[in-house]
Amino acid sequence: MRMPKRPLVAALYSSASAASSSSSTALLLFRPRPTHPPPHHYLPRTGYSRSVWNGSMEGIGVDEKRPLAVDLGPCNTADGGDGRIWSSREWGQKIATGKRIFCNRSLNMKNIIAVGFDMDYTLAQYKPETFESMAYDGTVKKLVYNLGYPHEILEWTFDSKYMVRGLVLDKKRGNILKMDRHKYVKVAYHGFREMSKEEKVSTYGNTLVRDSFDEPDYALIDTLFSLAEAYLFAQLVDFMDKNPAKFTSGVEYSLQCSYIRMYKDVRAAVDLCHRDGTLKQMVAKDPGSSKPSFFHEENRANLFEVESETGMLLNTDNGILIPQVGSTSPRLPPKHLKKACRVFQGGNVAHLHKLLSIASSSQVLYVGDHIYGDILRSKKVLGWRTMLVVPELEQEVELLCRSREMRKKLRQLRLERDLVEDKIHHLKWSLKFDILDANEEQSLSSELHKLEFQREQVRCLHQDAQREHHQKFHKVWGQLMKTGYQNSRFAHQVERFACLYTSQVTNLSLYSPDKYYRPSEDFMPHEFDILGL
Repeated sequence: MRMPKRPLVAALYSSASAASSSSSTALLLFRPRPTHPPPHHYLPRTGYSRSVWNGSMEGIGVDEKRPLAVDLGPCNTADGGDGRIWSSREWGQKIATGKRIFCNRSLNMKNIIAVGFDMDYTLAQYKPETFESMAYDGTVKKLVYNLGYPHEILEWTFDSKYMVRGLVLDKKRGNILKMDRHKYVKVAYHGFREMSKEEKVSTYGNTLVRDSFDEPDYALIDTLFSLAEAYLFAQLVDFMDKNPAKFTSGVEYSLQCSYIRMYKDVRAAVDLCHRDGTLKQMVAKDPGSSKPSFFHEENRANLFEVESETGMLLNTDNGILIPQVGSTSPRLPPKHLKKACRVFQGGNVAHLHKLLSIASSSQVLYVGDHIYGDILRSKKVLGWRTMLVVPELEQEVELLCRSREMRKKLRQLRLERDLVEDKIHHLKWSLKFDILDANEEQSLSSELHKLEFQREQVRCLHQDAQREHHQKFHKVWGQLMKTGYQNSRFAHQVERFACLYTSQVTNLSLYSPDKYYRPSEDFMPHEFDILGL
C-alpha cells in the first residue's frame, strides 16, 4: 500500500515518566490522505488507509509492504439495518447492529486530519473478571494491612458483573443510585439492599432544592476501572451495618466510622496500589495523572522525540531536534525510520496542533472510553470531535433486538393504564359535581369500584412486565441507556458529549474513511402519535 511521502506523526502523552511501565498512555495519529486508493485486497480487514494502529505502543509505524491490521473475526449479519461493510465485495455484507457506529452530531470524516486514541479500554481491552479482580484484591489487602480494617474482608471476592457504568455513589448515606436524565433516582440500593419507593422519595425526593449529585458528597461511576471500587464500597456498607462494633475500636477507628470515611479509605487503598507498584503491570487510570494537563496549552511540559528502536528520548524545541547534553549537533533518528513515522512523548495540545498543522480543532477526532476524562474535556476545552467507546453496547443492542415484543406489550399496558385512569377521573368528577339520583349514583359507584380493581390489576401487570424487561438487561440495574421510560444519566451524557459512539474502536474499520456520519431525526413527544412512530 503506497503512502504519501509526508511522514506519519505519532504523539504520545503519558501519566508518568518514561521510566514507568505502568503509565496510562494515549496515542494520536496524523492521517495523511493516500495519493491513490489502496488495492481491494487490503480493505476487508482494516478498512483504513489513512491511519494505522495496533494494540500496543511498540513498533508504531507504517510497513510499506504490508499494512497493520486488526482482526475482526467473522462479521455477523443479523439486524444490520441498512449499514454495509464498505469494503465487502459487491457491497453485500451487512454490519451487525452491535458493531455499528451511532451518530449524535454530524461528522464528515473527510474533514478529519488526525485521530487520537486513548489506551485503556479503547485500544487495549481488559477482561474484568481477571484484571479488575486483581485490582480489587490489592485494594482489600491495603485496607487490612495499611488502614487497619478487619481481617475478615480478606476472604471477600469480586463479582465483575454486578456493577455497571452510570451509577452514582452517595458517600454520606452508603447508597448506590441509578438516575434518569433529569437526575431523578429510579433505582437505589443501600449496600446490597434494595431501597423501597418510600425510602427513595423520603431521601431524594422531598427537598426544596434539587441535589446536584456531584462531588464531594457523591462519586460518579463512569469508567470500567471504577466498578471494583463501587462493589467494594457496597460490601463495606453491608459489613459495617451488620458489624458496627468492629469499626469502633483500634487506633485507626477510635471514632465511629462513617460511610464517607470508608469511601475515602477505599480510594486511598487504590492509590497505594498504584504508588507502591502493586498494580505496576496493569494500566489503571488515576484522576491525578498528567492527561488533564496535556489538554491545557499553558502546560509547559517538555516535548521529547522517542527513538523507536532504543526508547531513548531526544530533546526537541517544539518538535525540532536540538543537540543533546554534551553534544554539538542533534542526534537524528535512524535513516530507515525517517520515512515511517515520528514518535513523541510529553508536551501539550499546542505542540500537537503545531506538529500536525491543525488549522481548526474540529479537524481532530478523539476516541476514548471515559465520558469525563476523554470525551467531555477534549470536546468542551478543545473543541475536538469525539467518539465514545462503550464496550457494553454490543450486548445492549442485542438484547434490545430480542425485546421488541416485550416493548410492544409494555406500551400497550401503559396505554391501558392511562385509559382506565381517565375513566376513573371522569366518574369521580361526575359523582362529585353531577346531580344524580340514588340509582345513578349507585351505578356509577359500582362501575368506579370495578375500574379501580381493573386499574390495580393492570398496574401490577405493567410493573411485573417492567421488572421482567429490566432484569433481562441486568438483574439489578437494568438497561444501561434507560432508566424506566427515560434515558439514563449515562445515556444523557453520551448524547451531550459524544459526536459518535460505538462498542469498540475496531468498528471504524467497517466504514469508509471518508464516511459522512449523520444523526437520526430528533422527535418531540407530540410528534410520535401524529407521525405514527
